Amino acid sequence: MACTLSVNINAVAYLRNRREVPWPSVEGIGRIALDAGASGLTVHPRPDERHIRRRDVTVLRQMLRADYPGREFNIEGYPDERFLALCEAEQPDQVTLVPDLPGQGTSDHGWNIAASRALLEDVIARLHRGRMRVSVFIDPDDRAPALARAVGADRVEIYTGPYGGALERTAMEREFAKVVAAGQAAAAAGLDLNAGHDLTRENLPRLVAALPNLKEVSIGHAVVADALILGMAETVRRFRAAIGDV
Repeated sequence: MACTLSVNINAVAYLRNRREVPWPSVEGIGRIALDAGASGLTVHPRPDERHIRRRDVTVLRQMLRADYPGREFNIEGYPDERFLALCEAEQPDQVTLVPDLPGQGTSDHGWNIAASRALLEDVIARLHRGRMRVSVFIDPDDRAPALARAVGADRVEIYTGPYGGALERTAMEREFAKVVAAGQAAAAAGLDLNAGHDLTRENLPRLVAALPNLKEVSIGHAVVADALILGMAETVRRFRAAIGDV
């Protein structure tokens, strides 16, 4: 099965929220991405609603269920009570647990699973009772997948920021090797594999080739940046080509 693309539309909401107007439309841009073949949409609602708002989550879930059956809705965030209640109300296909602090600008590290074991076990069990698949955000560390499996995760998402953001060749190769080792460890642990952060059309193909078990990439920043030049539909088509989802 080919790797698939979930489009993170937080940046669209962030642009909209600069003004008290309803455009650009988060729903409308989401539709364009889905019509171009994206496998689903990802949102990361934060407590201050600086980008995705609570009502956006409801609108997107309703759109996906009514008009795009079979496409996936992924909600990611830190599992405080407010976040968990949102997930239980909206019933996404996948919940991605990230260890972000409330004011953090973007996700920049994975869980210390050993230190957060009790929290993650309780949260994952609760989400499983709601029939939601759970992915745990991890650093590119080949020890992490087995720990994620032990707390009940269905998938891991590797934080690929150090690889995607590496501008010097030696650093890029070092970080690439870490991501690949973590992805192979996920397969050995019996976990499905996602990846995300600073992934581009240029650095994706070799990652997909090295990790045939990679199920999904969740991409926002690079997709929206390319869409400013190419348009969202063409950008999605090109990202799908980069991951072999054609």
